Amino acid sequence: MAESAGGAAQNPGSGPGVKLDAASPYELRVDLGKHVPETDVRSALATGDMGFLHSFTTGATVDGPGVRVVAWTTGCNFRCLYCHNPDTWTMTNGIPVSVSRATTELRKYRHGLKTMRGGFTLSGGEPLMQHRFALKLLTAAREMGIHTALDTNGWYGDRLEDSDLEAADLVLLDIKSWKPERHLELTGMDIAPTLKFAERLAENRRPMWLRYVLVPGYTDDVADIAEIARFVAGLGNCERADVLPFHQMGKYKWEKLHLDYKLREVDPPSQELIARAVDVFRDAGLKTY
Repeated sequence: MAESAGGAAQNPGSGPGVKLDAASPYELRVDLGKHVPETDVRSALATGDMGFLHSFTTGATVDGPGVRVVAWTTGCNFRCLYCHNPDTWTMTNGIPVSVSRATTELRKYRHGLKTMRGGFTLSGGEPLMQHRFALKLLTAAREMGIHTALDTNGWYGDRLEDSDLEAADLVLLDIKSWKPERHLELTGMDIAPTLKFAERLAENRRPMWLRYVLVPGYTDDVADIAEIARFVAGLGNCERADVLPFHQMGKYKWEKLHLDYKLREVDPPSQELIARAVDVFRDAGLKTY
């Protein structure tokens, strides 16, 4: 989740000639993989030799330790009401990219990332919808000596073997709400698989950061936040909790895509509200920044 917003971009085309790097993930990209036959899409998902990426962005400081390069996948099973990148919901909106091409792109930043004690984060969309591609790309990054992070909602965690979890040095786990009915309202999906994946990470002693998006009127209930904090703190593997304030930087995407955006009148949380949420996580014994 980068810190600056790009303008509403034109469709930059499709195929191998499309630039992977973008100034911001807020750049609107659609139909870049539309030309790929459905049989090829299925083959790519089955082998992981090719994936679909929205873009690469550089200079991120909120997607893991240090300064990060972030690859944004397309395809997501959640329909979060506050999603700032709804163009990543559809897999074939992304650029069809081979593991080799993605690795070559990442290699350009290898020395700088090491110098800045940063790394590579695979985000989305939901990366585990393309779990074989995700594993190959994360493994390639680790083989270059780059710190790796996987940003996921955890819903497809059961696609990974325990040994696969080692491909990511860090998992950034997004938990949207504790209450099942509220989670369903926010995302359209059940919370149980996410919590199950969190427990698996703890059982395998894999480092985790919690990601919590704070939306006034939707995810600001102190009791709900306290339940998440209690659960995560009890796992024993959560290194920090990040409270991510809701913003309106993706509003134009909903409008361009003719989607029903229900949060158009919602303001970003106040500093007081953010501080209150941070205090709940700190009271549970979790580090926040």
